[in-house]
Amino acid sequence: MSGKLYGYTGKILRVNLTDEQAITEKLDAETLKRYVGGTGLGTKYLYEEVPPSVEWDSPDNRMIIASGPLGATRVSGSGTFSVVTKGPMTNLAVATQANGFFGAFLKLAGFDGIILQGVADRFVYLYIRDGQAEIRDASHLSGKDTWKTEDAIREELGGGRRLSIFGIGPAGENLARFAAIVGDKGHVAAHNGVGAVMGKKNLKAIAVERGNNRLEIKDGEHLSELSRQLFEVSKNHRGGALYKWGTAGGLSSAALGGWLPIKNYTTSVFAEHEKLNGQYMRTHFEHKPNPCWACRMRHCYIMRVTEGPYAGFEGEEPEYECAAAWGSLIGNTDAGAVVMLTNVTDRLGLDVNESGWVMAWVMECYEKGILTKDDTDGLDMSWGNVEAARAMLHKIAKREGCGDLFAEGVKRASEKIGGEAPNMGIYTLKGASPRGHDHRGRWSELLDTCVTNTSTIEATFGGVNPEALGMQPVSDAFSSKEVSAVNAKVNGWRQFEDCLGTCRFCTVDPSLTIDCVNAATGWELTLSDAMRIGRRIVNQLRVFNFRHGLTTDLEAPSPRYGSTPVDGPAQGKSIMPGWKSMVRNYYDLMGWDKDTGKPLSETLKQLGLESLIPDITA
Repeated sequence: MSGKLYGYTGKILRVNLTDEQAITEKLDAETLKRYVGGTGLGTKYLYEEVPPSVEWDSPDNRMIIASGPLGATRVSGSGTFSVVTKGPMTNLAVATQANGFFGAFLKLAGFDGIILQGVADRFVYLYIRDGQAEIRDASHLSGKDTWKTEDAIREELGGGRRLSIFGIGPAGENLARFAAIVGDKGHVAAHNGVGAVMGKKNLKAIAVERGNNRLEIKDGEHLSELSRQLFEVSKNHRGGALYKWGTAGGLSSAALGGWLPIKNYTTSVFAEHEKLNGQYMRTHFEHKPNPCWACRMRHCYIMRVTEGPYAGFEGEEPEYECAAAWGSLIGNTDAGAVVMLTNVTDRLGLDVNESGWVMAWVMECYEKGILTKDDTDGLDMSWGNVEAARAMLHKIAKREGCGDLFAEGVKRASEKIGGEAPNMGIYTLKGASPRGHDHRGRWSELLDTCVTNTSTIEATFGGVNPEALGMQPVSDAFSSKEVSAVNAKVNGWRQFEDCLGTCRFCTVDPSLTIDCVNAATGWELTLSDAMRIGRRIVNQLRVFNFRHGLTTDLEAPSPRYGSTPVDGPAQGKSIMPGWKSMVRNYYDLMGWDKDTGKPLSETLKQLGLESLIPDITA
């Protein structure tokens, strides 16, 4: 396939940190139409260049960072990028996203993506500008948190707001298994320890300077109009709640619906939810917009606490998952403390989800005498003790004292302690952490989290919404058969969406989103085409994971994660009696063997992945 590329630079930057060499490689039209960008491109390179013998901490592991065809356009939130690698929580594939400016600036600097390989012999950072890359010494940045790292690099390079900088904090440097990559003062690529992979490569940060690369769009005028329409739809989605209150505006709905995580799943009742939601924070605390690239969604703010013990504290507004982790999950009812702990987590470079699960598990173990002050370095880990939580976060990020154990994540730490500890932890048997919900009240996400190939939710997002794809709505959210069937039917769209270089909150209408892609690229994709591309990514990641040690017995929840709620809206709803039939039905409808979970040869052929058949049948 040949022809002019629209919506792309047609270039990917390959950086070998061992040799301190950076080269530019071309991306052809056929590859781009097959994998689109973002998670798709990452999947291609991860599969082709990381064989089963390569562990997450090997120099030969790859980390692929990529934008997509809508990156750096007028589509709201088109500064988003994907990170794809082999991660330490599962030692399997991870695909995760972050918003901000980085994805847009990368394209304006001349690249659709970056492939990182090797290990530097000292801490370094990567500086990209005008189609060139430079590896610089970062020894002076060692130990700095993510915000201070960003400030130091910005001052050193003198790029001001023309720089987007993403890096790791102490957690990534010390290889905490759930370390994150954080940039643009609060945006995070979090799941499956991508920050630890970056830390293992001795890469402290990547700075991209916004360049003057001219991005050619096939029909710019039409794309501008479609972008306006898509913004209006996204702005008014579900009554405009996200636009008005941010993601934390959904916390009370979660509490009333039975999917807010509360005190490590020991209860499903949290009467104080209105003290922690986005409505409360935006009407009680000072805040100013902190938007991502080209975005008018009013999703992100810088917030200053104006009441309570943390009055005067300033940082980024907590997302829903931050409010859940540092509020209900640990038994805290002070919104100012939520703001404080959220920003401590980000600055240390930790994934807020796993951090919350670890802290809640530690607090329950402490309450029940499984852990004592001798085990917590003297910290009083009682429910709601936010200062103890802050101190523990620092210990985890630096792997100091007990923090060295807890930096392994709930699954590994609980197994080390033994006894009842593993039965109290919330995790998948693969080792991944759930998102910030009580999935016992949201079965679609519980199933998705356990069978995912990306290490985080793959088919669902904010529950499951088949209506958006022209399918029948869910009639029974607690039906094993229906939940598994709907998850299988919708799987593919979210992975296509993660190829585009856009934020999911800004692409809520699939039809308009596909129209935007076509206007940018000159393609003629249909919804069916988009779903096929997404399914291709899902299946290629799945074959990768089986080659790297996945077994289907790991696609299940821990005892507490799969437990039955004892109170609240989902009281008595138990997913485990129908678990095996649910998983088998899902496998079958995905075109996978019902017993092994492996993609069938005919499924791979239908997706144009016949070259993978020997890898899955060997």
